[in-house]
Amino acid sequence: MTLNDALPPPRALIGGDWVATPQTLSVEAPARGESLATIARCEAEHVDCAVAAARQAFDGELGDWQAWTARRRGEWLETFARAIEADAEALAMLECADTGKPLRQARGDIAACARYFHFYAGAADKLHGETIPFAADYAVMTLREPFGVCAQITPWNYPAQIFGRCVAAALAAGNTVVLKPAEDACLSVLRLARLAVDCGLPPGALNVVTGLGSEAGAALAAHPGIQHLSFTGSPATGTRVTQAAAVNHVPVTLELGGKSPQVVFADADLDSALDAVVRGIIQNAGQTCSAGSRLLVEDACHDAVLARLAERFAALRCDAGERDPDCGPLINARQREQLERRLDAAHADGIRTLAQGQLAEGAPAGGHFVVPRVLVDIPDDHAVLHEELFGPVLAVQRFSGEAEAVRLANATEYGLCAGIWTRDGGRQLRLAKRIRSGQVFINDYGAAGGVELPFGGVGRSGHGREKGFEGLRSFTQIKTVAIRHG
Repeated sequence: MTLNDALPPPRALIGGDWVATPQTLSVEAPARGESLATIARCEAEHVDCAVAAARQAFDGELGDWQAWTARRRGEWLETFARAIEADAEALAMLECADTGKPLRQARGDIAACARYFHFYAGAADKLHGETIPFAADYAVMTLREPFGVCAQITPWNYPAQIFGRCVAAALAAGNTVVLKPAEDACLSVLRLARLAVDCGLPPGALNVVTGLGSEAGAALAAHPGIQHLSFTGSPATGTRVTQAAAVNHVPVTLELGGKSPQVVFADADLDSALDAVVRGIIQNAGQTCSAGSRLLVEDACHDAVLARLAERFAALRCDAGERDPDCGPLINARQREQLERRLDAAHADGIRTLAQGQLAEGAPAGGHFVVPRVLVDIPDDHAVLHEELFGPVLAVQRFSGEAEAVRLANATEYGLCAGIWTRDGGRQLRLAKRIRSGQVFINDYGAAGGVELPFGGVGRSGHGREKGFEGLRSFTQIKTVAIRHG
């Protein structure tokens, strides 16, 4: 199958039908800066129809989703997971071209998407309430019930993966979904939605409205017909989304990015640490909320680590994703120009580039490439240590002792992930408890994106948890039933 064969038509999925809109949007290939495809430009009226269809599917008027048992929902999720795996190469081609990420990373993202559906297929009928000892003449129980219509606004950096982690959990819990994917990259999402329909998902159980965030996204966040909202994106947009949902008293799960540290002590396995440090910042060209964008190195190994790190970064190459390079382009010109301005300002402030990668020979001239680089000699209060740059830029600081390591690790408003590299077991646990972060990895970073592991942040990184059983529970609400039997 060629890329052109895999491209979805410019339609929105509403109530089981593929709906054309009066206007469309062009989707750009970030590796070339050229048009790749077009998508439907949904507006408020389309969002209204999608929410109504999701409500009808939940209530049983349009489809029979509400009548499906948890076991049957799990069986469908498993069928869909296998369909994703059967279509994996076409999906990976779309993800690679649409986001610019290297092909092997795109393939990994599709595999992860399927894993979410496998996981929640098995979990769907394991979701249960509790009994509560209360009084001799009472029987008290709690029920975990779906919210109803769940709205999901997802980003452009991991379209397929985040489709999996949000949609699979919401459907497993018995909700229906209206999904608004990012306009910059959503082609894999549209193909996944078509697969879902082909696998027999009832009409309205999943609806996908593409378009601008300021139009379709804003209309969905503020819609009075939704009962739950999930959002992944920037803190500024997260604030606006939360304010819009608050008018209707809709609970919101937010994942808003990070400025995550990797802390390397002198007793660490430096080869393993450096592999993870490089991988943690160049994956998806650094456009990852959980990117390890800060490296904290103990004095005793600082110079050795920097020397070895410089060698590794100098060997990195940027190119179009289909050529499977170390690093692909940024998503669009706006992101590239914003990052370049920040780097120029950092250099003007005396911050030094220790090493950087190169653009591969023959890389497309119109691509939005920013080569990976390592920054050193950074004042503690400088913006590159505190702002999420969303690019392949690693900022290095040195520390002396555990107390300073903790202080530097926590010197940010974000708190999504952290990596700790040391062979000292006591130190591992001391730092894991003291670093403010939703996830802490010891002698590892990212744990291969494990779908079983609860994921979410503290502080400016957001609130609520996705993935694993915590992610499944977050799509339910508890009802208490108290029976007085005399």
